[in-house]
Amino acid sequence: MSDTEPTTHKATGDTLDGNLSMNLPHHPISRDVEVLTCLYEVTRALSATLNLKSALKEVMEILAARMDMRKGTVTILKPGSTELQIEIAHGLTAEARRRGRYRLGEGITGRVVSTGEPLVVPKIAEDPRFLNRTRSRGKQGTDMGFICVPIKNGKDTIGALSVDKLFRGKNSIEDDLQLLTVISSLISQSVVRLQAANAEKEALLQENQTLKRALTEKYELKNIIGKSSRMQEVFNMVLRVAESNATVLLRGESGTGKSLIAKAIHFNCKRRKGPFVMVNCSAIPESLIESELFGHERGAFTGAASRKSGRFEQAKGGTIFLDEIGELPHHVQVKLLNVIQDREFQPLGATRSVKADVRIIAATNRNLEEAMEAGQFREDLYYRLNVFPVYIPPLRERRTDIPLLAEHFMNKFARENNKRIIRISQPAIDALLQFQWPGNVRELQNCIERAVLICDEDVLRIHHLPPSLQFHDISDQEVGNARKSLTEMVAHFEKELIVEALSETGGNQTKAAKQLDTSLRIINYKIKKYGIDAASFKKKS
Repeated sequence: MSDTEPTTHKATGDTLDGNLSMNLPHHPISRDVEVLTCLYEVTRALSATLNLKSALKEVMEILAARMDMRKGTVTILKPGSTELQIEIAHGLTAEARRRGRYRLGEGITGRVVSTGEPLVVPKIAEDPRFLNRTRSRGKQGTDMGFICVPIKNGKDTIGALSVDKLFRGKNSIEDDLQLLTVISSLISQSVVRLQAANAEKEALLQENQTLKRALTEKYELKNIIGKSSRMQEVFNMVLRVAESNATVLLRGESGTGKSLIAKAIHFNCKRRKGPFVMVNCSAIPESLIESELFGHERGAFTGAASRKSGRFEQAKGGTIFLDEIGELPHHVQVKLLNVIQDREFQPLGATRSVKADVRIIAATNRNLEEAMEAGQFREDLYYRLNVFPVYIPPLRERRTDIPLLAEHFMNKFARENNKRIIRISQPAIDALLQFQWPGNVRELQNCIERAVLICDEDVLRIHHLPPSLQFHDISDQEVGNARKSLTEMVAHFEKELIVEALSETGGNQTKAAKQLDTSLRIINYKIKKYGIDAASFKKKS
């Protein structure tokens, strides 16, 4: 192609571009205009997509159409290796691209990447450095010239851009070399940008997979604290129902851990890779609950400016957990019944139905049987939900789990607050065991968190616990008093220290006295005063 010949873009069939050609007179386009047009199109192609191969392919097509540069090839150096691999090649078959592998310093391409300097071969057939690994050039192709320029990221060479071109004089070679150098700089910026974006995307995917694995492991049954026979029954029920698609109804008092069991069911079932969507039915206003669950179309009601997907739609392929199901309004109960029966629902204001590909787990602390008798809960919905009921026992019915839970919460909050607390004293454990825990596990968790915050030693003792636990053996009237006498406080603290020392020394009163830096006589006196059974500690030695 000579400098005086007009160039036709094969994509549009127009000179320069489709919009300008109609207003241009029919005379040859100067090379400067052609170069600027080429650079504009290359820049646009590289910035229009995050797909590196797609962008480079378009750049090679532009060079072929605009500048008559054939077999445009981008070769990238693999990170952490000495091997060069063709990223994109215009006009080459897949087999030719696979053959086009080089090492640093090998052939013209390898030498360009190795030295970081461009090379121009006026006639391929006359240069022994040209290896023709791709075998894409016959006798006719060897009359072509060859330009290879480095693709650099700062001082580092990360690849090479090469083209075949039939040269017409020294000026033509220099002009083409200058153009390819500019384009290689644009390609470098895109390669670095896209590699960084892809690396970030890959890191996010790995982080997402790591978090999913962590969630699955966290909610494995073996990681849920509960060694009591009552909790073992719960775990057995969870294992039986997890792999099915049956609707589960979790029942139990507030704070017993129903949401934890719901997550355990989800992360141990075949839907574990899908979303787990939790809805607290009592926390959403009655006027909004239907829209929150089933979504709405634009204009369905005043304020519905756009379409919104509901929780059932968001939980597609996974599990929806309806906590406090007993608080659902009556009209929403009717719609939920239809979802369970037909496995589809209609968003507010919609004429279409949406498939409900979800597993339903419901939970309540209400007596649904009484609610049915009072007309507050639909009987047919109750039987639909009650396919597989699981009763979560209150903490007072699983007292053997209290020390395990207390130690777990102690370690958790000690880590969060950078405190070194190694154990809970025996008197504190006894106080925890004797308390009734009306708030169940949630109350125990809050109690231990408070104790950790005020604890200033490596042992969590009874005086760190809330007053309601410290004085569980005092009459109700005394517990109701806002303030305790100094004598009572000292007596309880003194008793705790003695019990702790006897526990650690296996009931040996002499060693206990030495540990507390007092006399044996005083220890004996205090043991009798507080009614401590020293002999019972010998079993713990």
